[in-house]
Amino acid sequence: MGGYILAIDQGTTSSRAIVFDSGQRVVGVGQREFPQLFPRSGWVEHNPEDIWESVIWSARVALENAGIAASELAGIGITNQRETVVVWERETGRPIHNAIVWQDRRTASRCDELKSRGLEETFTVKTGLLLDPYFSGTKLAWLLDNVEGARARAARGELCFGTVDTFLIWRLTGGRSFKTDATNASRTLLFDIARNAWDDELLEILDVPRAMLPEVLDCAADFGMTEREHLGAEVPILGVAGDQQAATIGQACFDPGMMKSTYGTGCFALLNTGADMVRSNNRLLTTIAYRLDGKTTYALEGSIFIAGAAVQWLRDGLKIIGAASEASELAAKADPNQQVYLVPAFTGLGAPHWDPDARAAIYGMTRGTGPAEFARAALEAVCYQTRDLLDAMRGDWTNGTSETVLRVDGGMVVSDWTMQRLADILDAPVDRPTILETTALGAAWLAGHRAGVWPDRAGIAGSWARDRRFEPQMDQTTRAAKVAGWKDAVRRTLSGG
Repeated sequence: MGGYILAIDQGTTSSRAIVFDSGQRVVGVGQREFPQLFPRSGWVEHNPEDIWESVIWSARVALENAGIAASELAGIGITNQRETVVVWERETGRPIHNAIVWQDRRTASRCDELKSRGLEETFTVKTGLLLDPYFSGTKLAWLLDNVEGARARAARGELCFGTVDTFLIWRLTGGRSFKTDATNASRTLLFDIARNAWDDELLEILDVPRAMLPEVLDCAADFGMTEREHLGAEVPILGVAGDQQAATIGQACFDPGMMKSTYGTGCFALLNTGADMVRSNNRLLTTIAYRLDGKTTYALEGSIFIAGAAVQWLRDGLKIIGAASEASELAAKADPNQQVYLVPAFTGLGAPHWDPDARAAIYGMTRGTGPAEFARAALEAVCYQTRDLLDAMRGDWTNGTSETVLRVDGGMVVSDWTMQRLADILDAPVDRPTILETTALGAAWLAGHRAGVWPDRAGIAGSWARDRRFEPQMDQTTRAAKVAGWKDAVRRTLSGG
Protein backbone atom coordinates (compact mmCIF):
# COMPACT_ATOMS: atom_id res chain seq x y z
CA MET A 1 0.00 0.00 0.00
CA GLY A 2 1.06 3.59 -0.66
CA GLY A 3 0.57 6.82 1.27
CA TYR A 4 -2.74 7.78 -0.31
CA ILE A 5 -5.93 8.17 1.72
CA LEU A 6 -9.47 7.96 0.39
CA ALA A 7 -12.00 10.14 2.23
CA ILE A 8 -15.67 9.30 1.73
CA ASP A 9 -17.83 12.32 2.54
CA GLN A 10 -21.44 11.17 2.49
CA GLY A 11 -23.61 14.29 2.69
CA THR A 12 -27.27 15.17 2.70
CA THR A 13 -27.64 15.89 -1.01
CA SER A 14 -24.59 14.21 -2.52
CA SER A 15 -21.76 11.80 -1.86
CA ARG A 16 -18.20 12.91 -2.48
CA ALA A 17 -14.95 10.96 -2.44
CA ILE A 18 -11.54 12.63 -2.31
CA VAL A 19 -8.10 11.08 -2.65
CA PHE A 20 -5.37 12.83 -0.66
CA ASP A 21 -1.67 12.13 -1.06
CA SER A 22 0.78 11.85 1.84
CA GLY A 23 1.27 15.63 1.78
CA GLN A 24 -2.47 16.19 2.42
CA ARG A 25 -3.00 17.42 -1.14
CA VAL A 26 -6.17 16.64 -3.11
CA VAL A 27 -5.28 14.50 -6.14
CA GLY A 28 -8.64 13.06 -7.17
CA VAL A 29 -12.33 13.83 -6.63
CA GLY A 30 -15.61 12.13 -7.47
CA GLN A 31 -19.09 13.39 -6.58
CA ARG A 32 -22.67 12.38 -7.30
CA GLU A 33 -25.98 13.83 -6.14
CA PHE A 34 -28.88 11.56 -5.23
CA PRO A 35 -32.65 12.11 -4.95
CA GLN A 36 -34.31 13.80 -1.98
CA LEU A 37 -37.64 12.21 -1.06
CA PHE A 38 -40.47 14.17 0.58
CA PRO A 39 -43.35 11.71 1.13
CA ARG A 40 -45.31 14.16 3.32
CA SER A 41 -44.97 17.71 4.56
CA GLY A 42 -42.07 17.82 7.03
CA TRP A 43 -40.88 14.32 6.10
CA VAL A 44 -37.49 13.83 4.43
CA GLU A 45 -36.14 10.46 3.29
CA HIS A 46 -33.30 8.94 1.27
CA ASN A 47 -33.20 5.58 -0.44
CA PRO A 48 -30.20 3.85 1.22
CA GLU A 49 -29.42 2.13 -2.08
CA ASP A 50 -29.08 5.57 -3.71
CA ILE A 51 -26.63 6.54 -0.99
CA TRP A 52 -24.65 3.34 -1.42
CA GLU A 53 -24.48 3.57 -5.20
CA SER A 54 -23.44 7.24 -5.09
CA VAL A 55 -20.65 6.42 -2.62
CA ILE A 56 -19.21 3.56 -4.65
CA TRP A 57 -19.45 5.52 -7.91
CA SER A 58 -17.75 8.57 -6.34
CA ALA A 59 -14.97 6.48 -4.80
CA ARG A 60 -14.18 4.74 -8.07
CA VAL A 61 -14.16 8.04 -9.98
CA ALA A 62 -11.91 9.67 -7.37
CA LEU A 63 -9.40 6.84 -7.69
CA GLU A 64 -9.55 7.06 -11.48
CA ASN A 65 -9.05 10.83 -11.42
CA ALA A 66 -6.13 10.41 -9.03
CA GLY A 67 -4.56 7.91 -11.40
CA ILE A 68 -4.06 5.31 -8.69
CA ALA A 69 -5.34 1.84 -7.86
CA ALA A 70 -7.08 1.02 -4.60
CA SER A 71 -4.07 -1.12 -3.67
CA GLU A 72 -2.11 2.13 -3.27
CA LEU A 73 -4.41 3.37 -0.51
CA ALA A 74 -3.15 3.24 3.06
CA GLY A 75 -6.67 3.56 4.39
CA ILE A 76 -10.17 4.99 4.12
CA GLY A 77 -11.79 7.66 6.27
CA ILE A 78 -15.57 8.06 6.37
CA THR A 79 -17.56 11.13 7.34
CA ASN A 80 -21.30 11.34 7.05
CA GLN A 81 -24.54 13.23 7.48
CA ARG A 82 -25.37 12.70 11.13
CA GLU A 83 -28.61 11.60 12.80
CA THR A 84 -29.98 10.05 9.59
CA VAL A 85 -31.30 6.58 10.41
CA VAL A 86 -31.01 3.34 8.45
CA VAL A 87 -32.40 -0.04 9.56
CA TRP A 88 -31.48 -3.14 7.58
CA GLU A 89 -31.70 -6.92 7.71
CA ARG A 90 -28.75 -8.53 9.41
CA GLU A 91 -28.84 -11.55 7.08
CA THR A 92 -29.23 -9.81 3.72
CA GLY A 93 -28.14 -6.20 4.31
CA ARG A 94 -31.37 -4.97 2.72
CA PRO A 95 -32.91 -1.83 4.27
CA ILE A 96 -36.42 -2.32 5.62
CA HIS A 97 -37.44 1.26 4.80
CA ASN A 98 -36.01 4.46 3.35
CA ALA A 99 -33.51 6.26 5.55
CA ILE A 100 -35.16 8.93 7.70
CA VAL A 101 -33.06 12.07 7.28
CA TRP A 102 -31.87 14.38 10.06
CA GLN A 103 -34.13 17.14 8.70
CA ASP A 104 -37.25 15.00 9.12
CA ARG A 105 -39.90 16.30 11.55
CA ARG A 106 -42.28 13.31 11.76
CA THR A 107 -41.45 12.49 15.38
CA ALA A 108 -42.24 15.95 16.79
CA SER A 109 -45.34 14.60 18.58
CA ARG A 110 -43.32 11.73 20.10
CA CYS A 111 -40.79 14.23 21.40
CA ASP A 112 -43.62 16.31 22.88
CA GLU A 113 -45.05 13.21 24.56
CA LEU A 114 -41.68 12.38 26.12
CA LYS A 115 -41.33 15.96 27.32
CA SER A 116 -44.80 15.84 28.86
CA ARG A 117 -43.64 12.85 30.90
CA GLY A 118 -40.77 14.94 32.26
CA LEU A 119 -38.12 12.91 30.45
CA GLU A 120 -36.19 15.61 28.57
CA GLU A 121 -33.81 16.17 31.48
CA THR A 122 -33.07 12.42 31.60
CA PHE A 123 -32.02 12.50 27.96
CA THR A 124 -30.14 15.81 28.23
CA VAL A 125 -28.10 14.83 31.28
CA LYS A 126 -26.94 11.60 29.66
CA THR A 127 -26.65 12.53 25.99
CA GLY A 128 -26.14 16.31 26.02
CA LEU A 129 -29.01 16.55 23.51
CA LEU A 130 -32.55 17.90 23.61
CA LEU A 131 -35.71 16.01 22.76
CA ASP A 132 -36.10 17.07 19.15
CA PRO A 133 -37.01 15.05 16.04
CA TYR A 134 -33.60 16.04 14.64
CA PHE A 135 -31.91 13.24 16.55
CA SER A 136 -31.85 9.55 15.70
CA GLY A 137 -33.56 7.85 18.62
CA THR A 138 -37.17 8.81 17.96
CA LYS A 139 -36.69 8.16 14.23
CA LEU A 140 -35.55 4.62 15.04
CA ALA A 141 -38.52 4.12 17.37
CA TRP A 142 -40.85 5.33 14.58
CA LEU A 143 -39.45 2.73 12.16
CA LEU A 144 -39.90 -0.04 14.72
CA ASP A 145 -43.48 1.06 15.33
CA ASN A 146 -44.52 1.67 11.73
CA VAL A 147 -42.76 -0.92 9.55
CA GLU A 148 -44.76 -4.13 9.73
CA GLY A 149 -43.08 -6.75 11.86
CA ALA A 150 -40.03 -4.59 12.56
CA ARG A 151 -40.29 -4.53 16.34
CA ALA A 152 -40.62 -8.31 16.61
CA ARG A 153 -37.77 -8.83 14.16
CA ALA A 154 -35.57 -6.39 16.08
CA ALA A 155 -36.29 -8.19 19.33
CA ARG A 156 -35.14 -11.44 17.68
CA GLY A 157 -31.87 -9.80 16.64
CA GLU A 158 -32.69 -9.85 12.91
CA LEU A 159 -32.32 -6.11 12.30
CA CYS A 160 -29.40 -3.68 12.50
CA PHE A 161 -29.60 0.03 13.23
CA GLY A 162 -27.02 2.53 12.16
CA THR A 163 -26.32 6.06 11.15
CA VAL A 164 -25.03 6.33 7.58
CA ASP A 165 -21.41 5.58 8.55
CA THR A 166 -22.41 2.24 10.06
CA PHE A 167 -24.48 1.29 7.02
CA LEU A 168 -21.55 2.09 4.71
CA ILE A 169 -19.07 0.17 6.88
CA TRP A 170 -21.42 -2.83 6.87
CA ARG A 171 -21.78 -2.72 3.10
CA LEU A 172 -18.09 -2.08 2.36
CA THR A 173 -17.01 -4.99 4.56
CA GLY A 174 -19.66 -7.40 3.32
CA GLY A 175 -21.42 -7.42 6.68
CA ARG A 176 -18.34 -8.44 8.62
CA SER A 177 -18.08 -5.16 10.54
CA PHE A 178 -20.95 -3.62 12.52
CA LYS A 179 -19.36 -0.54 14.05
CA THR A 180 -19.66 3.20 14.52
CA ASP A 181 -17.56 5.88 16.20
CA ALA A 182 -18.20 7.89 19.36
CA THR A 183 -19.22 11.09 17.53
CA ASN A 184 -22.00 9.45 15.55
CA ALA A 185 -23.15 7.45 18.58
CA SER A 186 -23.37 10.68 20.57
CA ARG A 187 -26.12 11.98 18.22
CA THR A 188 -28.59 9.13 18.67
CA LEU A 189 -30.29 10.00 22.00
CA LEU A 190 -29.19 6.51 23.11
CA PHE A 191 -25.55 7.08 24.13
CA ASP A 192 -24.27 8.29 27.51
CA ILE A 193 -21.47 10.68 26.55
CA ALA A 194 -19.94 10.70 30.04
CA ARG A 195 -19.70 6.91 30.28
CA ASN A 196 -19.14 6.47 26.52
CA ALA A 197 -21.66 3.64 26.38
CA TRP A 198 -25.14 2.82 25.11
CA ASP A 199 -27.58 3.53 27.93
CA ASP A 200 -30.08 0.89 29.06
CA GLU A 201 -32.54 3.40 30.55
CA LEU A 202 -32.77 5.38 27.32
CA LEU A 203 -33.09 2.20 25.29
CA GLU A 204 -35.96 1.12 27.52
CA ILE A 205 -37.76 4.47 27.21
CA LEU A 206 -37.66 4.30 23.41
CA ASP A 207 -38.11 0.50 23.39
CA VAL A 208 -35.00 -0.14 21.29
CA PRO A 209 -33.37 -3.61 21.57
CA ARG A 210 -29.67 -3.41 22.39
CA ALA A 211 -28.97 -6.15 19.83
CA MET A 212 -29.68 -3.62 17.06
CA LEU A 213 -26.82 -1.34 18.07
CA PRO A 214 -23.29 -1.30 16.61
CA GLU A 215 -20.03 -1.44 18.54
CA VAL A 216 -18.67 2.03 19.34
CA LEU A 217 -14.98 2.77 18.64
CA ASP A 218 -12.64 5.75 18.79
CA CYS A 219 -12.68 8.02 15.73
CA ALA A 220 -9.34 6.60 14.61
CA ALA A 221 -9.60 2.82 14.89
CA ASP A 222 -9.85 -0.40 12.90
CA PHE A 223 -13.37 -0.42 11.46
CA GLY A 224 -12.85 -3.34 9.09
CA MET A 225 -11.49 -4.24 5.67
CA THR A 226 -13.38 -3.50 2.47
CA GLU A 227 -14.24 -6.34 0.11
CA ARG A 228 -12.11 -6.42 -3.02
CA GLU A 229 -15.11 -6.23 -5.37
CA HIS A 230 -16.03 -2.68 -4.36
CA LEU A 231 -12.83 -0.77 -5.16
CA GLY A 232 -10.53 -3.39 -6.66
CA ALA A 233 -8.53 -4.17 -3.53
CA GLU A 234 -9.04 -4.77 0.16
CA VAL A 235 -8.52 -1.48 2.02
CA PRO A 236 -8.71 -0.85 5.79
CA ILE A 237 -11.28 1.63 7.09
CA LEU A 238 -9.31 3.51 9.73
CA GLY A 239 -11.20 6.70 10.51
CA VAL A 240 -14.85 7.67 11.09
CA ALA A 241 -16.49 10.85 12.36
CA GLY A 242 -19.78 12.65 11.85
CA ASP A 243 -19.46 15.44 9.33
CA GLN A 244 -19.38 18.35 11.78
CA GLN A 245 -16.86 16.67 14.04
CA ALA A 246 -14.74 15.77 11.02
CA ALA A 247 -14.79 19.42 9.95
CA THR A 248 -13.68 20.41 13.46
CA ILE A 249 -10.69 18.09 13.05
CA GLY A 250 -10.05 19.29 9.49
CA GLN A 251 -10.03 22.88 10.76
CA ALA A 252 -7.46 21.83 13.41
CA CYS A 253 -9.70 23.08 16.24
CA PHE A 254 -7.84 20.94 18.77
CA ASP A 255 -7.51 23.51 21.55
CA PRO A 256 -10.30 24.54 23.94
CA GLY A 257 -11.89 27.78 22.78
CA MET A 258 -11.37 27.16 19.07
CA MET A 259 -14.53 27.34 16.99
CA LYS A 260 -15.55 26.34 13.50
CA SER A 261 -18.75 26.72 11.52
CA THR A 262 -19.64 24.65 8.47
CA TYR A 263 -22.02 26.03 5.86
CA GLY A 264 -23.56 23.24 3.84
CA THR A 265 -27.22 22.25 3.63
CA GLY A 266 -27.44 23.43 7.22
CA CYS A 267 -24.98 25.30 9.41
CA PHE A 268 -23.26 23.74 12.38
CA ALA A 269 -20.96 25.57 14.77
CA LEU A 270 -18.76 23.68 17.24
CA LEU A 271 -16.76 25.16 20.10
CA ASN A 272 -14.06 22.91 21.55
CA THR A 273 -14.40 22.75 25.36
CA GLY A 274 -11.65 20.16 25.91
CA ALA A 275 -12.19 17.57 28.61
CA ASP A 276 -14.97 19.71 30.12
CA MET A 277 -18.48 18.51 29.35
CA VAL A 278 -20.08 21.95 29.49
CA ARG A 279 -23.82 21.99 30.15
CA SER A 280 -25.57 24.70 28.16
CA ASN A 281 -27.92 27.20 29.74
CA ASN A 282 -28.84 28.51 26.29
CA ARG A 283 -30.24 25.37 24.64
CA LEU A 284 -27.07 24.45 22.82
CA LEU A 285 -25.95 20.84 22.58
CA THR A 286 -23.18 19.22 24.56
CA THR A 287 -21.58 16.67 22.28
CA ILE A 288 -18.45 14.63 21.64
CA ALA A 289 -16.03 16.53 19.39
CA TYR A 290 -13.81 13.47 18.95
CA ARG A 291 -12.46 10.49 20.86
CA LEU A 292 -8.84 9.57 20.23
CA ASP A 293 -6.74 7.00 22.11
CA GLY A 294 -9.64 6.48 24.50
CA LYS A 295 -9.72 10.16 25.53
CA THR A 296 -12.89 12.14 24.86
CA THR A 297 -12.90 15.79 23.85
CA TYR A 298 -16.21 17.61 24.14
CA ALA A 299 -17.81 20.55 22.36
CA LEU A 300 -20.74 22.90 22.51
CA GLU A 301 -22.69 22.78 19.28
CA GLY A 302 -25.27 24.99 17.67
CA SER A 303 -27.30 23.44 14.84
CA ILE A 304 -29.03 25.47 12.12
CA PHE A 305 -31.19 23.37 9.83
CA ILE A 306 -31.26 25.67 6.80
CA ALA A 307 -28.21 27.43 5.36
CA GLY A 308 -27.24 26.41 1.83
CA ALA A 309 -30.70 24.87 1.53
CA ALA A 310 -32.09 28.43 1.43
CA VAL A 311 -29.97 29.08 -1.65
CA GLN A 312 -31.28 25.86 -3.18
CA TRP A 313 -34.78 27.21 -2.52
CA LEU A 314 -33.92 30.40 -4.42
CA ARG A 315 -32.72 28.22 -7.31
CA ASP A 316 -35.20 25.33 -7.36
CA GLY A 317 -38.27 26.80 -5.65
CA LEU A 318 -38.39 30.44 -6.67
CA LYS A 319 -36.16 29.96 -9.73
CA ILE A 320 -34.69 33.45 -9.37
CA ILE A 321 -31.15 32.13 -9.86
CA GLY A 322 -29.85 29.48 -12.21
CA ALA A 323 -26.97 28.34 -10.01
CA ALA A 324 -26.15 28.66 -6.31
CA SER A 325 -23.05 30.71 -7.17
CA GLU A 326 -25.28 33.51 -8.50
CA ALA A 327 -26.90 34.24 -5.12
CA SER A 328 -24.23 36.56 -3.70
CA GLU A 329 -23.91 38.56 -6.92
CA LEU A 330 -27.67 39.10 -6.91
CA ALA A 331 -27.69 39.94 -3.19
CA ALA A 332 -25.08 42.64 -3.73
CA LYS A 333 -27.58 44.44 -5.98
CA ALA A 334 -30.29 44.61 -3.30
CA ASP A 335 -31.75 47.98 -2.31
CA PRO A 336 -29.89 49.05 0.87
CA ASN A 337 -32.96 50.98 2.03
CA GLN A 338 -35.09 47.82 2.17
CA GLN A 339 -34.60 45.50 5.10
CA VAL A 340 -36.19 42.17 4.20
CA TYR A 341 -35.83 39.23 6.59
CA LEU A 342 -36.20 35.57 5.72
CA VAL A 343 -36.60 33.30 8.73
CA PRO A 344 -35.83 29.96 7.01
CA ALA A 345 -37.87 27.65 9.24
CA PHE A 346 -38.70 25.33 6.34
CA THR A 347 -38.19 22.35 8.66
CA GLY A 348 -38.56 24.16 11.98
CA LEU A 349 -35.94 26.16 13.84
CA GLY A 350 -32.87 24.62 15.45
CA ALA A 351 -30.62 26.12 18.10
CA PRO A 352 -31.15 28.03 20.25
CA HIS A 353 -34.94 27.98 19.68
CA TRP A 354 -35.65 24.28 18.98
CA ASP A 355 -39.11 24.85 17.56
CA PRO A 356 -40.01 22.01 15.14
CA ASP A 357 -43.43 23.54 14.46
CA ALA A 358 -42.20 26.93 13.26
CA ARG A 359 -42.43 27.51 9.52
CA ALA A 360 -40.55 29.84 7.20
CA ALA A 361 -41.67 33.44 6.83
CA ILE A 362 -40.57 36.63 5.10
CA TYR A 363 -40.91 40.07 6.66
CA GLY A 364 -40.44 43.63 5.46
CA MET A 365 -41.55 43.27 1.85
CA THR A 366 -42.77 46.24 -0.16
CA ARG A 367 -43.92 46.63 -3.75
CA GLY A 368 -40.28 47.29 -4.56
CA THR A 369 -39.07 43.98 -3.18
CA GLY A 370 -37.65 41.71 -5.86
CA PRO A 371 -35.21 38.87 -6.51
CA ALA A 372 -32.17 40.80 -5.24
CA GLU A 373 -33.79 41.44 -1.86
CA PHE A 374 -34.85 37.80 -1.58
CA ALA A 375 -31.28 36.67 -2.30
CA ARG A 376 -29.83 39.04 0.28
CA ALA A 377 -32.39 37.94 2.87
CA ALA A 378 -31.53 34.26 2.30
CA LEU A 379 -27.79 34.85 2.73
CA GLU A 380 -28.18 37.22 5.67
CA ALA A 381 -30.40 34.68 7.43
CA VAL A 382 -27.37 32.40 7.69
CA CYS A 383 -25.36 35.24 9.23
CA TYR A 384 -28.03 36.14 11.77
CA GLN A 385 -28.50 32.53 12.81
CA THR A 386 -24.74 32.18 13.30
CA ARG A 387 -24.84 35.30 15.48
CA ASP A 388 -27.53 33.65 17.62
CA LEU A 389 -25.28 30.62 18.10
CA LEU A 390 -22.19 32.67 18.90
CA ASP A 391 -24.07 34.72 21.49
CA ALA A 392 -25.36 31.53 23.12
CA MET A 393 -21.88 29.98 23.18
CA ARG A 394 -20.38 33.09 24.77
CA GLY A 395 -23.07 32.87 27.42
CA ASP A 396 -22.23 29.25 28.20
CA TRP A 397 -18.44 29.20 27.98
CA THR A 398 -16.13 32.21 27.76
CA ASN A 399 -12.90 30.74 29.20
CA GLY A 400 -12.01 34.23 30.37
CA THR A 401 -12.40 35.89 26.98
CA SER A 402 -15.19 36.91 24.62
CA GLU A 403 -12.83 37.22 21.65
CA THR A 404 -13.66 34.70 18.95
CA VAL A 405 -12.20 34.02 15.53
CA LEU A 406 -14.53 31.82 13.54
CA ARG A 407 -13.00 29.28 11.14
CA VAL A 408 -15.44 28.57 8.33
CA ASP A 409 -15.85 25.90 5.68
CA GLY A 410 -18.45 24.39 3.39
CA GLY A 411 -19.85 25.32 0.01
CA MET A 412 -21.18 28.75 0.97
CA VAL A 413 -17.85 30.16 2.14
CA VAL A 414 -16.51 30.62 -1.39
CA SER A 415 -18.69 33.75 -1.53
CA ASP A 416 -16.68 36.78 -0.43
CA TRP A 417 -19.90 38.79 -0.10
CA THR A 418 -21.45 36.26 2.29
CA MET A 419 -18.32 35.93 4.40
CA GLN A 420 -17.92 39.70 4.69
CA ARG A 421 -21.56 40.04 5.74
CA LEU A 422 -21.00 37.22 8.25
CA ALA A 423 -18.07 39.10 9.83
CA ASP A 424 -20.16 42.27 9.86
CA ILE A 425 -23.15 40.67 11.59
CA LEU A 426 -20.98 38.74 14.08
CA ASP A 427 -18.72 41.71 14.78
CA ALA A 428 -15.89 39.17 14.78
CA PRO A 429 -13.17 38.04 12.35
CA VAL A 430 -13.94 35.16 10.00
CA ASP A 431 -11.09 32.97 8.72
CA ARG A 432 -11.46 31.01 5.48
CA PRO A 433 -8.86 28.25 5.02
CA THR A 434 -7.02 27.42 1.82
CA ILE A 435 -8.48 23.89 1.89
CA LEU A 436 -12.26 24.19 1.95
CA GLU A 437 -12.87 20.42 1.96
CA THR A 438 -12.27 20.35 5.70
CA THR A 439 -14.88 17.67 6.41
CA ALA A 440 -13.18 15.22 4.08
CA LEU A 441 -9.78 16.40 5.32
CA GLY A 442 -10.75 15.57 8.90
CA ALA A 443 -11.84 12.06 7.95
CA ALA A 444 -8.67 11.63 5.92
CA TRP A 445 -6.51 12.77 8.84
CA LEU A 446 -8.12 10.20 11.16
CA ALA A 447 -7.35 7.40 8.70
CA GLY A 448 -3.97 8.76 7.64
CA HIS A 449 -2.73 9.21 11.17
CA ARG A 450 -3.98 5.76 12.15
CA ALA A 451 -2.18 4.31 9.13
CA GLY A 452 1.02 6.10 10.12
CA VAL A 453 1.33 8.12 6.90
CA TRP A 454 0.00 11.49 8.19
CA PRO A 455 1.34 13.68 11.01
CA ASP A 456 0.00 13.96 14.55
CA ARG A 457 -2.39 16.65 15.80
CA ALA A 458 0.35 19.25 16.19
CA GLY A 459 1.57 18.49 12.69
CA ILE A 460 -1.82 18.81 11.03
CA ALA A 461 -2.57 21.98 13.04
CA GLY A 462 0.72 23.46 11.83
CA SER A 463 -0.24 22.81 8.24
CA TRP A 464 -3.58 24.64 8.50
CA ALA A 465 -3.39 27.72 6.29
CA ARG A 466 -5.65 30.74 5.97
CA ASP A 467 -6.83 31.89 2.57
CA ARG A 468 -8.39 35.12 3.81
CA ARG A 469 -9.52 36.84 7.00
CA PHE A 470 -12.72 38.90 6.81
CA GLU A 471 -12.77 41.73 9.37
CA PRO A 472 -15.97 43.50 10.46
CA GLN A 473 -16.62 46.70 8.50
CA MET A 474 -20.25 47.52 9.36
CA ASP A 475 -20.84 50.41 11.80
CA GLN A 476 -22.31 49.52 15.18
CA THR A 477 -25.56 51.45 14.68
CA THR A 478 -26.37 49.64 11.43
CA ARG A 479 -25.46 46.26 12.91
CA ALA A 480 -27.60 46.80 16.01
CA ALA A 481 -30.62 47.84 13.92
CA LYS A 482 -30.30 44.85 11.59
CA VAL A 483 -29.89 42.36 14.47
CA ALA A 484 -32.86 43.86 16.32
CA GLY A 485 -34.98 43.47 13.18
CA TRP A 486 -33.90 39.83 12.90
CA LYS A 487 -34.81 39.08 16.52
CA ASP A 488 -38.25 40.59 15.97
CA ALA A 489 -38.75 38.48 12.84
CA VAL A 490 -37.81 35.29 14.72
CA ARG A 491 -40.14 36.17 17.58
CA ARG A 492 -43.00 36.54 15.12
CA THR A 493 -42.15 33.20 13.47
CA LEU A 494 -41.89 30.97 16.53
CA SER A 495 -44.91 28.70 16.81
CA GLY A 496 -45.78 30.06 20.25
CA GLY A 497 -45.15 33.68 19.23
